[in-house]
Amino acid sequence: MLGEDHSLTNDFPEHINTINTLNKSDADFAEKAEQYNKLDKEIRILELDGAPISDEQMHQLKHDRSELKDWLYQRLISAQ
Repeated sequence: MLGEDHSLTNDFPEHINTINTLNKSDADFAEKAEQYNKLDKEIRILELDGAPISDEQMHQLKHDRSELKDWLYQRLISAQ
């Protein structure tokens, strides 16, 4: 679905407390979470603007977001 919010707190509401804790206590997690959320916002804006970039560029952005999300999720699971 175009323009869908994939922020960490939206996709992992059951981990909100862990997300908040790691954002305060783990600089690497906080940096990657910020990077992920910025990338997600950029993708949503591009999708709502009719994706004024090439399909290849959009695919790369989504791939990068997916890689970050996987890393962040693994960190959330290991922190519990």
